Amino acid sequence: MAVYTEVTDDALAGFLEAYDIGRVVAFRGIAEGVENSNYSLRTTTGDFILTLYEKRVDPAELPWFLGLMEHLAAKSLPCPLPVRARDGRNLNPLAGRIAAITTFLPGIWPRRPTAAHCAPLGAALARLHIAGADYQAERVNALGPTGWRPLLERCGDSADGVEPGLGGALAASLDYILDHWPQGLPRGQIHADLFPDNVFFLDGAISGLIDFYFAATDFFAYDIAVCLNAWCFEADLSFNITKSQALLRGYQSVRPLGAEEGAALPVLSAGAAMRFLLTRLYDWINTPDGALVTRKDPMPYYRRLRFHTQTRSAADYGL
Repeated sequence: MAVYTEVTDDALAGFLEAYDIGRVVAFRGIAEGVENSNYSLRTTTGDFILTLYEKRVDPAELPWFLGLMEHLAAKSLPCPLPVRARDGRNLNPLAGRIAAITTFLPGIWPRRPTAAHCAPLGAALARLHIAGADYQAERVNALGPTGWRPLLERCGDSADGVEPGLGGALAASLDYILDHWPQGLPRGQIHADLFPDNVFFLDGAISGLIDFYFAATDFFAYDIAVCLNAWCFEADLSFNITKSQALLRGYQSVRPLGAEEGAALPVLSAGAAMRFLLTRLYDWINTPDGALVTRKDPMPYYRRLRFHTQTRSAADYGL
C-alpha cells in the first residue's frame, strides 16, 4: 500500500455521497507498499479501506480483481469485500483515478513470522486455491515468466548502479529459470503476493488475506513458491526449513501436492524470487520523488535467488 494521489476533504465527501456508509470520522494515508494509493477510512458506520488505482493497474482488469474478492468472500475466505454504491457499482472516479472502497479486516500482520504462523498460512492458501476453483474468468499473470525479461530490460544499465554486475547475473539466472520452467501443473486463481503484511492474525488465527491486485490464473505451486520466499527466510537471509515444512504441511492438510508440483518447487521458487527482485529493482530505480511510499531493497531477493538456484529437490524445502 502507498499514497501517490492526494484526496481532498471536499473530493472525499463528494465521492461518499454515492454510498450508504455514513459520514467521515477519520481519514489518513497508508504508506506501505508501492502499487496504489490507499487510505484508512472511518465513517459513522464502521472502518473501510479506500484504494485509488495508479498507473500500473489496468482499469479494464479491476472488475476481475473485485469480482474475485467478492467470490472468495462469499466462500467464507477472510478477504476484503468490495463495497457497492447505491447504483450497484463498486468502482467510481475520485481525484482523477478509479477508486474502490472495501471492508476493513481486523488483526495484525506478523513482523517476525514463525512456524506457528506458517502452518495456518499454508492452509489458508490452499483454501484460497480451492475456493477460487469455480471463479471462471481467467487473468493472465502479467508478472509471470513472460514478463520478467522485458522488466529486466527496462531496468537497463541502472541495475549495475545498484550492485556492479547485477544486470548480467540476473540475465544469466533468468535464462536458467525460463529454460527449466515447468508446464502443465495444476492451475487456477492464485494470490501471487501473499507476503506477511498481506496476512492478518487475530488470537492466533488468520483473520484477513488482503491486497489481491496481483492475483492471476497460474500454477498453484507457484503461489506456494511466493510464500516460501516471503515467509521462510530469516533476517540474515538464511532459509528456515522448519518454517517451510510448517507451510507445506499446512497447505497439504487441505490440498495435497502432486509429485510434479513438488519436483518443480526449486525452479518455481527461483522464479518467484526473480519476480520480486525485478519489480523491487524497477521501483527502486523509478519511484518518483515526493511519493509517500516505502521503497523496498531488491538485494535480499538476489540472496534468495542464489539459494534457490543451488537447491536440487523438494527435500531442500522439507517436502
